[in-house]
Amino acid sequence: MQADAEAEAGRAGPAAQASPPPRVLIVAENASARFGGEAILPVHYFRVLRRRGVEAWMVVHARTRDELTELFPDDVDRIRYIDDSTAHKTLWRMGQPLPDQLSLLTTGLAMRVLTQVQARRLARRMIAEHGVTVLHQPIPVSPKEPSLLFGMGVPVVMGPMNGGMTYPEAFREMDDAITRSVLGAARVTALGLNRVVPGKYQATTLLAANPRTRDALPPTRGRVIEMVENGVDLAVWRPPAQEPLDAPAPEGSARFVFMGRLVELKAVDVIIDAMAHVPEGSTLDIIGDGSERSALEQRAREAGVEGRVRFVGWVSQAEAARRLQSADVLLLPSVRECGGAVVLEAMATGLPCIVTDWGGPADYVNDQCGVLVPPTSRADMVEGFARAMRELAADSELRTRLGEAARRRILEEFDWERKVDRILEIYADAIERYRS
Repeated sequence: MQADAEAEAGRAGPAAQASPPPRVLIVAENASARFGGEAILPVHYFRVLRRRGVEAWMVVHARTRDELTELFPDDVDRIRYIDDSTAHKTLWRMGQPLPDQLSLLTTGLAMRVLTQVQARRLARRMIAEHGVTVLHQPIPVSPKEPSLLFGMGVPVVMGPMNGGMTYPEAFREMDDAITRSVLGAARVTALGLNRVVPGKYQATTLLAANPRTRDALPPTRGRVIEMVENGVDLAVWRPPAQEPLDAPAPEGSARFVFMGRLVELKAVDVIIDAMAHVPEGSTLDIIGDGSERSALEQRAREAGVEGRVRFVGWVSQAEAARRLQSADVLLLPSVRECGGAVVLEAMATGLPCIVTDWGGPADYVNDQCGVLVPPTSRADMVEGFARAMRELAADSELRTRLGEAARRRILEEFDWERKVDRILEIYADAIERYRS
């Protein structure tokens, strides 16, 4: 990979200031506020760009057509959709029995390649039709996944990407032998695929969320800029304007909350066991659903905390924001989290966070706004989370101080408005370099 000193912490240079307004085409596998994870990133770029009057269009899979029509009623003619083919449906059925990680790297990858083939054809037509001057592919965020968006006739910006993740040493056994073999083969194969499918090699600009991701990128001749992939919509995620609707926790206790998929890598069992070591009066709301839910409910019964742990299930974004406003502390014990947007959303709400000191959450949280728990072993994590939960439950002033610092950090570094300011500089820089 070209080290490219021009990355220089992402500074775009003076040429960006003189560039005319860009005409942007966003190409993404999915765009959704309901799916969770990376799918929300194209929504935010499109939302903020259009609100600012930037000429922007989007190519995305048709599975989110109804949602996007509702979100962008004035821009329905700016969004083009890719429908499922028979091959898509066949691959989806084949992937259903497989573990999540295996299906992602096998049938899921094949489906995404099919979608990109269709997206490439559609994007080329839209570039010619609308005079597009820059193409942006914000997802998938995987640094190694090949991209077919090359030779498009305009500069291509990819990312921000985030990856290069492994489990902590103490949790490596969470990948079974088959999954480990597939992952190893996938990493070797990725290098060859990125030579055959040279989207990332030919991209004008690659955005990497952190040094770990930068190191995981395939060789490129483009400029590499570090930029965190997640941001926060401060119109949604904000402190309560008045007292939360739910009653406050009793003195010396706290209302803890977890939000996310209930899958093994989130390690929700750790905080359920930790609750057994937190004094009575404190509660834990688990918001989300997934394959591990029934096992986790059983775990709460076995730990004797079923009366203090509530499984809420999936809720709307608005309801999730309200529940954060009624909570005191966010918990995220995930042991393989590249990003962790929920941490930023909680910080924007003014909550301190207790998170695993690994991956994305460790990029967001510091000791000024939360607590980092080292993932040295499962027992150490249970003890570390329990200790931090007891400390924050007992000290409301400490919670307030950490929460205020968390909110300030979001305002300074993770507001979507600031992110779009930065992406516009990056577009202008990419256009200028492509022309010259």
